[in-house]
Amino acid sequence: MAQRKNVKLAGEALWQYALRALGRRAHSVAELRDKLRGKAESMAEADQVLRRLKESGYLDDRRFAASFAEVRLTSQGLGRSRALRELRARRVAPAVAEQAVREAYKDVDEVELIRNFLARKFRTVRLDEHLQDPRHLAAAYRKLRLAGFSAGNSIRVLKQYSEEADQLEETEEPRPEEE
Repeated sequence: MAQRKNVKLAGEALWQYALRALGRRAHSVAELRDKLRGKAESMAEADQVLRRLKESGYLDDRRFAASFAEVRLTSQGLGRSRALRELRARRVAPAVAEQAVREAYKDVDEVELIRNFLARKFRTVRLDEHLQDPRHLAAAYRKLRLAGFSAGNSIRVLKQYSEEADQLEETEEPRPEEE
């Protein structure tokens, strides 16, 4: 199999490459910067295209973060800390990420969001029976925490299905963003 040659782009070709990348999916400024610097003939070319994209309104971390947080909430039903963690992974500025998540989740009842999440993820089983098994209860708790829900509200909802839910908090290690 022949190896593809890494062709470097400049000028209009780099601009078109950037537009195609943004057409496939939204990117943060940092993500697109990395992508362009790997493809551009020079760093200056990549920076020039980034500037042009920002001036044209195609690239805006505030708008990206707001849209990203909103999708994590409305389409995926994920918790606040998951949205924030994913925005940080995409290297959106912490203040911008926190503001976007705060705005998207401002009127959200996390307990109701957790109930909906459980109903969706465990739709094939009866939760009141399934969560009587301590292993299933622990797995559901881990799933909730990974999905970005707070420990307190996760346990509060799981208590509706199992008395053992109180013991879950004792097994958890503190997470850096919650300390």
